[in-house]
Amino acid sequence: MTPHHCSRFIIVLLLLAGAGASTGQRGVAQSLDTPDLERPNVLWIVAEDMGPELGAYRAIGNELAAGVRTPNLDRLAREGMLYTHAFTTSPVCSPSRSAFNTGMYQTTIGAHQHRSHRPDDPSPYPFPLPDSVRIVSDWLRHAGYVTGNITRFPDSLALEGSGKTDWNFSYDGAPFDTERWSVLTAHQPFYGQVNFSETHRGGAWQAAQASVAEPADPSEVTLPPYYPDHPVVRREWAEYLNTVMALDRKVGTVLDLLDAAGLADDTVVMFFADHGRAMVRGKQWPYDSGLRVPLIVRWPEGHAPPDGYAAGTTSDRLVSAIDLAATTLAVAGVPRPEAMQGRVFLGADADPPRQYVFGGRDRGDETVDRMRTVRTRRFRYIRNDYPERPYMQRNRYKEATYPTVWVLRTLHAEGALTPAQASFMQETRPREELYDLKKDPYETVNRADSSAYRAITRQLRVELDRWIRRTNDQGRTPEDPDVAAYYEQRMKRLYGDRIDELRAEWGVQ
Repeated sequence: MTPHHCSRFIIVLLLLAGAGASTGQRGVAQSLDTPDLERPNVLWIVAEDMGPELGAYRAIGNELAAGVRTPNLDRLAREGMLYTHAFTTSPVCSPSRSAFNTGMYQTTIGAHQHRSHRPDDPSPYPFPLPDSVRIVSDWLRHAGYVTGNITRFPDSLALEGSGKTDWNFSYDGAPFDTERWSVLTAHQPFYGQVNFSETHRGGAWQAAQASVAEPADPSEVTLPPYYPDHPVVRREWAEYLNTVMALDRKVGTVLDLLDAAGLADDTVVMFFADHGRAMVRGKQWPYDSGLRVPLIVRWPEGHAPPDGYAAGTTSDRLVSAIDLAATTLAVAGVPRPEAMQGRVFLGADADPPRQYVFGGRDRGDETVDRMRTVRTRRFRYIRNDYPERPYMQRNRYKEATYPTVWVLRTLHAEGALTPAQASFMQETRPREELYDLKKDPYETVNRADSSAYRAITRQLRVELDRWIRRTNDQGRTPEDPDVAAYYEQRMKRLYGDRIDELRAEWGVQ
């Protein structure tokens, strides 16, 4: 071994040793003194709070992407495969991320309540994963991959990743080997995540508005029919599209880095979002607006393409976000763990296509709720476990940061909403909802009680019940009320003053 190769090997061993091995499942990487070119690298690029509002999706019919320009992600779609029916299992970050990083439903592993099992909340802590469950980076490290959650890029680029994990379980040790792009890409094979936060409300969202050379024109955007056509709503939607464009630029920089390092021909790139867009009736709501996400997979030219993959095409195969972990392991030649619920959607050993994808919503911040949903390519069925509660029950985070909330409340008080808009303002909810996405892509007409849809409602009701039993849905056990009470006080502390200002500004209680 040359001195150069020896130093590389020592660096990797030190990284892995620093990661800890308390779970008993983290193996030591095989010798990396020479690259393992038989197995490709894998890079996940993860957006936050984003639906399929890209130029590539606009080209195949997503009218809500009107006004967005995403040349880098459109290029990735042309060079890769665009999935049109990809869904997360939760419409909010921490349960969703807990799921796709383990390949397990958040409801199975007890990670379904948003931001639960944290050091600062009153729920039991620590809260380790079940013995048979690991995060995807652990399985890959055991197989010889160097892993990274990249926040630090070359200084000359002024580029940072958010490093977001946000899991609803405790982790003993370091879940990744490095946060540096230079360290990760010095070794093959590698598995990396790059998380970008532009599309998440907050500082990154605001900064994105000024970073876009040609911002979206609010007068030219297309709104979903459950929003009123109001200047504030148009401005907010245009801001969302601006964040998508700012994200696209960063993704382009990462793709250029792969090209410049000569790694593109050896790296599988998977681009997706942690859940749907941060808009009213989107984030925290298990409709398409909260669960449907972009998914692009680009296979490297230096490796034979797997069965089921064709560059430059689209696929309408139903994909659940938990399938990303299982498919990533398959790409790496790692057998899928027996307990893993995700399915492999590429390759000779791919599982049969899904007929159904499942998901749900539980407590979000202080807002206690439980909804479960099953979707086929045409229909979505939703069950509300708290039908006596309004859709718009109190959530201070949204009240303080979503201007459309106040538009809806003001126009509702004036009786100025259309039926599609007013339905979300009802004081109660139906126990069951059924939507025919072919006729009603925005899920505005509930057909659960329609005699014409009785058979499909019954079928999906049964499938949902089977899934709840089969996956041991932990949401059947109520959460300790002290947890919601804690978040009630926390959200009041964080957002109470701002909400008082907005009430006075809008004249709405």
